[in-house]
Amino acid sequence: MLFIFGTRPEAIKLAPLIKEFQRRSQFDTKVCVTGQHRQMLDQVLSFFEIKPDYDLDIMQADQTLFDVTANGLKKLEKVFDDCKPECVFVQGDTTTSFIGALAAYYKKVKIAHIEAGLRSHNKYSPFPEEVNRKLAGHMADFHFAPTEQAVQHLALENIRSHVYNVGNTVIDALFLGLEQNKKKGHTKNNYDFLKNNHRMVLITGHRRESFGKPFEDICEAIRTLSLRYADVEFVYPVHLNPNVREPVNRLLSDLSNVHLIEPLEYPEFIEMIEKSTIVLTDSGGLQEEAPSLGKPVLVMREVTERMEGVEAGTAKLVGTDKNLIVSEMSKLLDDKMAYDKMAKAVNPYGDGSTCAKIADVISTIYSNTK
Repeated sequence: MLFIFGTRPEAIKLAPLIKEFQRRSQFDTKVCVTGQHRQMLDQVLSFFEIKPDYDLDIMQADQTLFDVTANGLKKLEKVFDDCKPECVFVQGDTTTSFIGALAAYYKKVKIAHIEAGLRSHNKYSPFPEEVNRKLAGHMADFHFAPTEQAVQHLALENIRSHVYNVGNTVIDALFLGLEQNKKKGHTKNNYDFLKNNHRMVLITGHRRESFGKPFEDICEAIRTLSLRYADVEFVYPVHLNPNVREPVNRLLSDLSNVHLIEPLEYPEFIEMIEKSTIVLTDSGGLQEEAPSLGKPVLVMREVTERMEGVEAGTAKLVGTDKNLIVSEMSKLLDDKMAYDKMAKAVNPYGDGSTCAKIADVISTIYSNTK
């Protein structure tokens, strides 16, 4: 069994699944990282104590989607020739997921797609993730969907065989990560703003489709909120992309209750979710993680491929409209009833048993083929 991934979100979501397969002697489990991300990926591997068998190390300065796709695909050819896997696991919607599935398809190797079936129905939002996920799904042999809605999306595309509704591995990762934090007794989070018992809004924002004026509007909304709520701490681990860092630093760095910090390692990040009051994000994973800890999520996207959270009431779409961001955040900060309604809604993405369910399915399939 070969797991292929290249970014921090993939590593987080696949780590507990890799651990599950490594625990089962039935499987010879191998790990290949493309290094589409580097530093952030390595932090997750270290935290979960996963040592790759293959590291393609493709990341380069100012890399484009063309670079990641072409360089990664060519290097994967050699991995397949060496490893000769029975089945390849790819996760979600990254360019690494797409090329991992494509390489397996070229080699006529079975493909298991984790987090299958999410759709925004807009091929440019999220970009390029919507198309990556769809293409990987149409090459895959086994489809592990996180929700019934994802199963239905696959059925509408005539994908009905070997489709399993198992929940999302990100919940398994979150619980495993928090357990490890508890065992260690501390993280590196020693910021002064965590010591004053103020309410905290955790912010993440990095989507390509928001670069330019939409991103400036997001920053203006945060600025307005920080001035309106002087007793609320707004914590923003700022993504390394210069298209994010420039407007964020230009528009928010002078505010005493806005804390622009460097990207957090995974243990620090999940502790920050745990300590937050509300999450404001354009991330996919956070829409799934935060509700498990009772944190309302405002989603800074016009569309999301994770509508289950919106429908369940754990998340709300606010786009990049600064007035809407301000009004919805204000409602949650001012109205306890509105806050509790979101905080107490049931998370539709699973209960932490997803990895065992996936391993059981694969175990049954491969036991029956031998």
